[in-house]
Amino acid sequence: MGKNDKIVYQIYPKSFQDSDHDGWGDIRGVISRLDYLQELGINYIWFNPMMISPQKDNGYDVADYRALDPRYGTMEDFEELVREAKKRGIDIMFDMVFNHTSVEHEWFQRALAGEEKYKNYYIFRRGKGPGVPPNNWQSKFAGSAWQYVEQFDEYYLHLFDVSQADLDWTNPDVRKECADIVNYWRAKGVHGFRFDVINLISKASFEDDPNNFDGRQFYTDGPKEHEYLRELNRASFGQDPESLTVGEMSSTTIENCVRYAGEGTEELDMVFSFHHLKTDYKNKKKWELQPADFMELKGLLTEWQLGMQEKNAWNALFWNCHDQPRSVSRFGNDKEYRKESAKMLACMMQMMRGTPYIYQGEEFGMTNAYFTDIQEYADVESTNIYDVLLKEGKPKEEVLHILQERSRDNARTPMQWDDSENGGFSDVKPWIRSQAGYKEINAANDRSDPDSIFAFYQELIRLRKTMPVVQEGLFEPILEDHTKVFAYKRVLGQECLIAVNNFFGEETEVTLPEATDGYRVLLSNYGRTEAGQTIHLKPYETLVLYKA
Repeated sequence: MGKNDKIVYQIYPKSFQDSDHDGWGDIRGVISRLDYLQELGINYIWFNPMMISPQKDNGYDVADYRALDPRYGTMEDFEELVREAKKRGIDIMFDMVFNHTSVEHEWFQRALAGEEKYKNYYIFRRGKGPGVPPNNWQSKFAGSAWQYVEQFDEYYLHLFDVSQADLDWTNPDVRKECADIVNYWRAKGVHGFRFDVINLISKASFEDDPNNFDGRQFYTDGPKEHEYLRELNRASFGQDPESLTVGEMSSTTIENCVRYAGEGTEELDMVFSFHHLKTDYKNKKKWELQPADFMELKGLLTEWQLGMQEKNAWNALFWNCHDQPRSVSRFGNDKEYRKESAKMLACMMQMMRGTPYIYQGEEFGMTNAYFTDIQEYADVESTNIYDVLLKEGKPKEEVLHILQERSRDNARTPMQWDDSENGGFSDVKPWIRSQAGYKEINAANDRSDPDSIFAFYQELIRLRKTMPVVQEGLFEPILEDHTKVFAYKRVLGQECLIAVNNFFGEETEVTLPEATDGYRVLLSNYGRTEAGQTIHLKPYETLVLYKA
């Protein structure tokens, strides 16, 4: 089936399982939990970067692409992980960070030492005048995207943290290095690759942003982007018929993504797009809060389903990842209806056309961290914006509330395995504080419940693996004007599946566009066994009907 029947589980390795008592998750910790992942039913583990890194951006600042950070373990540990996972029918997906390197990477250090070859690996430019950067672009982590280097009287570009220098993909040596790195890990048995912010590698020009915004129009989905991805495909993962690839696409368009992940385009298998995860950004600004605009959310999910389907391109389906707050806290209700809303969100997303991604802890309803002190945050983006918002005059309590809702650390707290110290993640103080609620919300507690969130995820995965209509069926929106419910059909020949999802904590009623004679209930988070054409939905109810 290729990608159609696969399910990917994302592990943030620092926070998954500590095996050597240092408060930091590691590879041997993952090996000890492989049976759990096999029981869940997943096919791939996607790991966030485990390479050598100064950890200025949690490993997305790579200092050596071919060496594992010793805090995660040895190469022998990793090779054992690949073997043990394979025994359980699980492959490994590695995160490749190719837009930038750490400034501690040997290439950048050699650039600073004056080696022209390596200076040409990066984007150095003269300023517009003394103390004036080459343009007005802003880094995604606040402040100028340019850093001055005195010995060159030039600036280097860093779209992210100052410690993350952008690579110059116009340089064929850079492109070859990246393909060689992919091939190095392929030789270690890695079959999957997730490419970080990969649609930023082709910069169109370096002019000022006339809106004095952030310059993204000049470096997103650039003119050589598709050419570079095809070249990388041919030189590396495209040589492996079993490879599975996904590109993280920042601020992208359907038009570009049907080329990134279209059948026969020879670029990537699928894409992550994030538009649906900005529907609770007031004025489209991450650090301004509002409840999610449901009709916008529904419209975007529908638009991407139909737009990608039309060109036979493929979506990655997800609510959660290491960069997003927990979906049950964000779009559900993590107090009164945690179980119901966690299941509804899972079903709403996973029954669509695409490949589902599950983020560690999502499968039993982990929530946001709700930290109350800035000292508890580890994320550079969060600590930077805390200072920025305070300088703007916002009260401390308001800024902390914004971080409770938006910080990436909400997803990065230790995995909650059981009610023992630190949720069973570690028997020493973790690198970031465990959530206060781990004694109640943990994998062991959830799985002791016959109606568990975990069991619901197992069933969603079983349906994906066994039902062609879930794998290949066309997506057709229904009830598009309903202001509380996201509903759609999946159709394959005579087979038809109807998914109905109440996105809110109030009861609501729907009348389906067709009679339900001949349909049976395939899945329900309220134990519903039958449904007529008109359905009175309970809070956060999800329901899947099926007819052969």
